[in-house]
Amino acid sequence: QVQLVESGGGLVQAGESLRLSCAASGISVSSSVMSWYRQGPGNQREFVAFLASDGSEGITTPADSVKGRFIISRDNAKNTVILQMNSLKPEDTAVYYCRALAGAGRIYWGQGTQVTVSS
Repeated sequence: QVQLVESGGGLVQAGESLRLSCAASGISVSSSVMSWYRQGPGNQREFVAFLASDGSEGITTPADSVKGRFIISRDNAKNTVILQMNSLKPEDTAVYYCRALAGAGRIYWGQGTQVTVSS
């Protein structure tokens, strides 16, 4: 029943922007801890950004590698988590995964969406 479906990936040139979406069903993004991870070719999966579930403003924490360029947010009405990616670099090329920490400590992952940045 629980699903996380990422979308918005694609092929872009360096300096351009992409907006990734993670549409959730079976869980509420407003009451879950949401995050984005990525895995480049030959690399381990790494943390990208984190969004806490408390408060209307939330608590956001980006990784150092994307600080100042990426913004994580949620749209509670659409039960969706967003990753706004600006000033993209070739080293941002990876499969991006949505992750949810829901009730009772349950963790869910999306299937991933490919982001490729060319120079």
